[in-house]
Amino acid sequence: MIAVDWGTTRLRAYRLDADGAVLERRDGGEGALSCAGRHAQALAALIAGWDDGAIVLCGMVGARGGWREVPYVDCPADAVQLAAALLPLQDEDLPDRKLWLVPGMADHTRSVPDVMRGEETQVAGLLDTLDAGEHTVCLPGTHSKWVRVESGRITSIATAMTGELFALLRTHSTLGRLMESAQHDRFDAAAFDDGLARSAQPGGFSHHLFGVRSLGLFGRWPDEALPSYLSGLLIGHEVRALAASSSAPVHLLGGDALVDAYARALAALGIASIRHAETLGATGMHRLVRLRGIA
Repeated sequence: MIAVDWGTTRLRAYRLDADGAVLERRDGGEGALSCAGRHAQALAALIAGWDDGAIVLCGMVGARGGWREVPYVDCPADAVQLAAALLPLQDEDLPDRKLWLVPGMADHTRSVPDVMRGEETQVAGLLDTLDAGEHTVCLPGTHSKWVRVESGRITSIATAMTGELFALLRTHSTLGRLMESAQHDRFDAAAFDDGLARSAQPGGFSHHLFGVRSLGLFGRWPDEALPSYLSGLLIGHEVRALAASSSAPVHLLGGDALVDAYARALAALGIASIRHAETLGATGMHRLVRLRGIA
């Protein structure tokens, strides 16, 4: 089968064997919300040469404005309920393929609802490895997700727009003007740790943000270190708000650089972490397909 993770800005396809192991991966450049009705063509071009009949897609491809909107599954829910809500899709540009869209999940357990699309497949891929207790799963990204798992069910979701805030502040704010000469991929551990420490101090989030500017103005941190300081500040506020009550290790799923940063932030709070590969999304989609009995 083919597992497709199709987000707002990225497209990843995995070819899996019968046991769910990844045989091959391909990346595409068209986001799910920018294809303007070209989803079938974009997907066909990416998977050309792969003759697998079954294709399972997750992420923003199933959101409003995507290929087709799939209703959310409400928390609490387990993998069986997610599998039952898979939505079949047919398209004349892919006549020999059986397509299935994975539903996102919605959390209405608090006064303000929360949602996720795509991350539920990564958590589904993790569920079989967890015991029957309570677990916290963090999926860092543009919109970081904090997912609570209890006895094999996803029970709550909390989203932090940390990655998007970083990008906006880094490129479209007065703070960003001080960082124009900084390299995007240079990580300064000392500056990051200083930002983490600042997030614990009084004054509040907005006040702390302005401090990034004043530290740069007075040369307390050089321009090239300010992105790391800002990252530490933002991640510090997120982790303190959403993981401070966790006594058990937090499961981290994502790319190496982000997982490293979140593990460092959690360690600063005395919270252990367990790392998992990004390919758990493909594992989760394979599990959902098997539960549904469609491949």
